[in-house]
Amino acid sequence: MPRTSKNTTPRIVQSPQNERLKLLRYALLHGGRSRKDAEGHSFLGIEGGNLVLEAVKSRLRLVTLFVTPDFFEQLEPAIRDVAEDVLLIEMDILATAVSTEAPQPIAALIEPPEFEEAELFSANPLLLVADRLQDPGNLGTLIRSAEAFGASGLICLPGTVSEWNPKCVRASAGSVFRLPILYRCEDHALHILRESGVTVLAAVADGRDAAEFPLDSPVALVIGNEGSGISAELIAKCDGRISIPCPGPVESLNAATAASVLLYEASRQRRVREQEACSEPL
Repeated sequence: MPRTSKNTTPRIVQSPQNERLKLLRYALLHGGRSRKDAEGHSFLGIEGGNLVLEAVKSRLRLVTLFVTPDFFEQLEPAIRDVAEDVLLIEMDILATAVSTEAPQPIAALIEPPEFEEAELFSANPLLLVADRLQDPGNLGTLIRSAEAFGASGLICLPGTVSEWNPKCVRASAGSVFRLPILYRCEDHALHILRESGVTVLAAVADGRDAAEFPLDSPVALVIGNEGSGISAELIAKCDGRISIPCPGPVESLNAATAASVLLYEASRQRRVREQEACSEPL
């Protein structure tokens, strides 16, 4: 029997009714989080070698690793070294627990990260606010873009899909493990943003050109629902309205695409500001 680098002896699973496998199945088929185990813990279910490796790189606790015997021999030492429990499982049994059409030979239960409000507010915060985003692929893409362009974090308002939805986790390509994300009611979200001196801007079709708006200071970009956009009530509470000029015959952009373009513009402005500050004479 092979061993992991931590001298953890892998256990063989031959039944779909294995308790750990049932936790994984529930997590992947019901929004990402498992039911509580015997000790009262709830874990995040993830599938695929890339996501498992991203979780390890993000220093998340790898509670249980599910892997086929053949794939186990190919595992990177980085994964073997940190897995607390390894279950060797044939592909036909593992396939009963995962949600993808073409199951991969590896999955895991991990302990998801927890973030505090203070982690969202860096020296010059760049934040996103998701207003009732319902498509998990959109939210995952938005999270990935947020990390790529140096955003400080994301605040999700009621009605927004869970960041642990398996489709969202896959679309984020692991960024969901590292970007600070909080779910807050609208009033509380606006309160903490204003208290921290952050300008709140609604991304709409008829706002001021984003390239003409100063996005190099503390700012939060509100991205609305895929079908109805930002609620009229929330728009009225924002400090301004910005838009992305589209010369083509398209009324609006996909929510994640719009967020990515705005994040790029904010990142560009901040980079220019830093370069100018470095070139100023002492």
